[in-house]
Amino acid sequence: MNIAKTVDCKGLAEYASHLPNVTVARDYQFMCSNPGQEMIKNDIREMGLTRIVVASCSPLMHEPTFRRAVANAGLNPYLFQMANIREQCSWITQNRVLATERAKDIVRAAVMRVNFNEPLEVRKVAVNSNVLIVGGGITGIEAALQIADSGKKVYLVEKEPSIGGYMTRFDKTFPTLDCAACILTPKMVSVEQHENIELLSYSDVTDFSGYVGKFTAKIRKRPRYVDEDKCTGCGQC
Repeated sequence: MNIAKTVDCKGLAEYASHLPNVTVARDYQFMCSNPGQEMIKNDIREMGLTRIVVASCSPLMHEPTFRRAVANAGLNPYLFQMANIREQCSWITQNRVLATERAKDIVRAAVMRVNFNEPLEVRKVAVNSNVLIVGGGITGIEAALQIADSGKKVYLVEKEPSIGGYMTRFDKTFPTLDCAACILTPKMVSVEQHENIELLSYSDVTDFSGYVGKFTAKIRKRPRYVDEDKCTGCGQC
């Protein structure tokens, strides 16, 4: 009743059966169950189906389930499309007519989209575990320290000459009214001294590209006009 309470599932299946390129459309109460998955597998084998659409709940909940079923039937799992008619339709209205019409739109869109799905193959690639953190405020500082302590290399980029951010301007912190500098200063020192953190202050990220595990960033360091190795921060210059 999650879906059928507000969506005419039988009518929806009948509607879907007349959409372009649709060979078969079925209405089944528990499609994610083993019998439901077997129904999909049998249709793929017996009818030579090349694309599958399941209209039910969220992809987060059951997309992996149906992809496995499709793969077990010999079809590439990425030729499967999930249409969410629960969270995006049946759960957001009590009007049965409107819900059914919206479900038709969602199913029709999924059927049109699956035509353009291409077979994909999962592959494993080496991952660069280095981390780039943009912003050296208290959040960036804490993240950098936590990640660096776990053994990963961290690049901390801050556009200002010094890290610390807005917290350096505070006298006390809520709700304990502790001294802001007493909390922040030791962390700032830890960032500078940590062997796994490379601090790039007075710098900007000018280019960023790539994908998970293989990102590439271009950092522009502004001129210092001082020798950083000799600088003591006295302020006289």
